[in-house]
Amino acid sequence: MSDQLQEIIDTLKKNKMRTALTGLSVSWGIFILIVLLGAGNGLKNGVMQNFSSRAVNRINLWPGTTSIPHNGLKSGRNLSFTESEVALIRNEVEESRQITARMNSTQTIAYRKEYGSYSVRGVMPAYFDIEKLIIGTGEGRFINRLDMHEENKVIVLDKKIADLLFRDEEPLGKQVKVGQLMFTVIGINSKREQWGGPNAYIPFSTAQTIFNPNGKFYQISFTVDGLTTEKENDYFNESLRSLMSHRLNFSPDDQQALWINNAQKEYVETMKIFGGITLFVGIIGILTLIAGIVGVSNIMLVSVKERTREIGIRKAIGATPMAILKTIILESIFITTFFGYIGMMLGIGLTELINFVMIQSTNGKPVTDEPQMSVFTNPTVDIGYALFATIILIIAGVIAGYLPARKAVRVQPIEAMRQE
Repeated sequence: MSDQLQEIIDTLKKNKMRTALTGLSVSWGIFILIVLLGAGNGLKNGVMQNFSSRAVNRINLWPGTTSIPHNGLKSGRNLSFTESEVALIRNEVEESRQITARMNSTQTIAYRKEYGSYSVRGVMPAYFDIEKLIIGTGEGRFINRLDMHEENKVIVLDKKIADLLFRDEEPLGKQVKVGQLMFTVIGINSKREQWGGPNAYIPFSTAQTIFNPNGKFYQISFTVDGLTTEKENDYFNESLRSLMSHRLNFSPDDQQALWINNAQKEYVETMKIFGGITLFVGIIGILTLIAGIVGVSNIMLVSVKERTREIGIRKAIGATPMAILKTIILESIFITTFFGYIGMMLGIGLTELINFVMIQSTNGKPVTDEPQMSVFTNPTVDIGYALFATIILIIAGVIAGYLPARKAVRVQPIEAMRQE
């Protein structure tokens, strides 16, 4: 085996230009494929990261102002929700799972000499999972059903509020003044909002009793299951609008009476777009790979043709056709494997370098309350794709070397030695 390897290396050294061109076509094909796949993954990961900040299957509802007269009622009526609409969705909408009402109130939150004006949100326990808040180990808990039932005066603070109010003190268990009432801090949320400033969270029942005695509010959020296509989501939106129109007494055709934000539909549409992008990138990468395969095939064809006389001499001195075929195929495998590996490492190295630079750039940015959106994240490629592409090239190299060599070894030695 060592003799054959040495023979292959000697042959490649004698034909440096041909070897370089073959290696370039192989390396370039693998390199471009990996870079394209990395770019596609980076774009997809960036958008998916934005989706992951909240439940992708959530529905947000806001009441609006009627624009169409209905049942003898004039247009221009301002609508609002009550807890009966929450119960309606929970009981009548089969696809609904977790649900929360949300009431907003701006209040002064104070602890000793520290204070500030913040948004206080009255929410239900499901809000934690819908908005994917983060309460780490040792940072307390979120609002639970007991807090809701007993209308407990408990509060969860965003980390920025806790840091400003408590400075070097431990906030859990301490009481803060919200408006004119005292609330006990039970948890710290370390997830930063993408939009707006920090918030505080109290039980919805408590918020309604203290800050909203008329019982009206303006947002309901809930998650859904079973809506996997754009068509299903469109039908769900229409059904939900029809259900709410009967409840709130507005026309089902009135688009301004109820605002529906269906994140699940947006997610399905985005995944469809990325399916097209992945297909396009894959096609371009495969075409580039095919170009490399064609390059290997052509060069191996020329290589075998140039060695026809050599093959004739080998057969004349007793070399078997299988031994000759084996040498040429091993040469082809060596070229595609060696240069394919180089292209794979260069491609993976470039994507990892870009990812490293992006991580360092992100870590170097100051922490702000500005929207933290990303469109390109972690442009790396699964090593499996790179290995699969390299194996395809190796197989192509074997075929590229075998077909012309098989034809050449069938030529009679005397005829092969006549070749110039």
